[in-house]
Amino acid sequence: MIVGIDLGTTNSLVAVWDKGTSVLVTNALGQLLTPSVVGLDDQGRILVGQAARERLSTHPGLTTALFKRHMGSARTVQLGATPFRPEELSAMLLRSLKEDVERAHGKPVTDVVISVPAYFSDAQRKATRIAGELAGMTVTRLINEPTAAALAYGLPQRGGESSFLVFDLGGGTFDVSILELFDGVMEVRSSAGDNYLGGEDFDQLLVQRFLQTQAETPGFPATHAISEALQREAERVRIALGQAASCEFVLRLDGQQWQYSFTQQDLAQLFEPLLERLRNPVERALRDARIRIDELDQILMVGGATRMPLVRKLAASLFGRFPSVHLNPDETVAHGAAIQAALNARDAALEEVVLTDVCPYTLGIETSQRFGQRLEAGHYLPIIERNSTVPVSRVETVCTVDESQERVQVRIFQGESRLVRDNIALGALEIPVPPNTGGSVDLDVRFTYDNNGILECQVSIPLTGEQFELVIENNPGVLSPEEIATCLQNLAALKVHPREQQVNTLLVARLERLYQESLGEHRQQIDHWANLFQQALASQDERVIRQARKQLSERLDQFEHQGGF
Repeated sequence: MIVGIDLGTTNSLVAVWDKGTSVLVTNALGQLLTPSVVGLDDQGRILVGQAARERLSTHPGLTTALFKRHMGSARTVQLGATPFRPEELSAMLLRSLKEDVERAHGKPVTDVVISVPAYFSDAQRKATRIAGELAGMTVTRLINEPTAAALAYGLPQRGGESSFLVFDLGGGTFDVSILELFDGVMEVRSSAGDNYLGGEDFDQLLVQRFLQTQAETPGFPATHAISEALQREAERVRIALGQAASCEFVLRLDGQQWQYSFTQQDLAQLFEPLLERLRNPVERALRDARIRIDELDQILMVGGATRMPLVRKLAASLFGRFPSVHLNPDETVAHGAAIQAALNARDAALEEVVLTDVCPYTLGIETSQRFGQRLEAGHYLPIIERNSTVPVSRVETVCTVDESQERVQVRIFQGESRLVRDNIALGALEIPVPPNTGGSVDLDVRFTYDNNGILECQVSIPLTGEQFELVIENNPGVLSPEEIATCLQNLAALKVHPREQQVNTLLVARLERLYQESLGEHRQQIDHWANLFQQALASQDERVIRQARKQLSERLDQFEHQGGF
């Protein structure tokens, strides 16, 4: 069985293609959105999703989030005594989503299509593929998130012709893609984006402003001790200001309370730098696609952060019209990933659909240029230009700089700057070259970029007929086969928190968080509720537990809604 997964920075979803349509699958809590949070419980078992999220503030040493932003890097996160790479954390999340599908449909999941930000680098894409492998699945395709959203939008309209722009602002990344739909062909014309711009960044600005207002307040707690509580409150305020004219940012701790009122006007001023950063990718995508704004038939808003009125207002001013918001911004990418999965499986209902994508960034190598007698290294030679239709293969001929030269280092970069120091290094390959007393030696450097966004490089020497396959070295973001095998062993040894207990574990974690945030009579009340729930759990009577769980959830909802700290 093949599924489509939206592996998000903040939340993740999984969908299947069933009876001619994409269907989202709920998790163990009956929810479609699974928070992209992973942790260990007190027994060292893996916790994924909402239960882990509730423990971010109470058990920061055992829980982590936002690891998608570090995919493709050598960064590790310590959970308890064990360090984990971003690929391993993502694998735990993917495995949980995989098990949700298997329990819902009674079939093993073997293959998966995973969505990635359009601007993910080669190393980040490889890390995502490895995460899928560690989760026990074969990744048949990586699909760019705005392309997946366009599939979900364009599929019902595949009989007509239209051009549209996908404005995808999620929890951690921002992507823009321009597509054309004609005769059953969906063609991506251009993509642009920012891998470090999303809803989390807007929340961080709210946190920073709140901390500034409390800088002189006596007794205000240390920031590191309340970081998760601040982030959670910032998200609540940002969402609330989507409807209200003002909202109180409130921090409660140890019986004390600190607050600051944010208004829509405050947000407009505070968010202005981030809103300006949204403009550049849009303008670049339009230029690269060689299309005017008035030629676009639709503007699609995708990603939970596009619910912000300021973002929609910006989009309206950029495009001179109100964007389309009829699709659920949280769910569209997952639907598109499931459609791509069905395309891979050659489902009869989609036999007339053809999808073409682009390479969203320029790929090239470092070269040296001669200025008189002076040789200057560090110059960038593009081989595959950004927004070339994929799959694509391009070749450039370079030569050695010295007739006695015996080795050449081919350094590969991604980016748009003239000098390689301002671009992203992807890797390097050293190859031997024959000395040539007659002058320089030519080398043909060929780049091939496939539908999954994976780059391959071949270097051939016409003088000798030798050819070298590029294996990217010195890239800390790409695991070797041996390291992958070790990770698989380590993950297999970890015990997973029982699925059937997750709904109860979530309530216990929520009680623990509220207990730590409260004092006095409120703390006593929460302790009383926790003891009653533990008695219900100890009964092992599912009817008693279910009734206690329902009653406790209602009490906690009312408690938090009324700010009963």
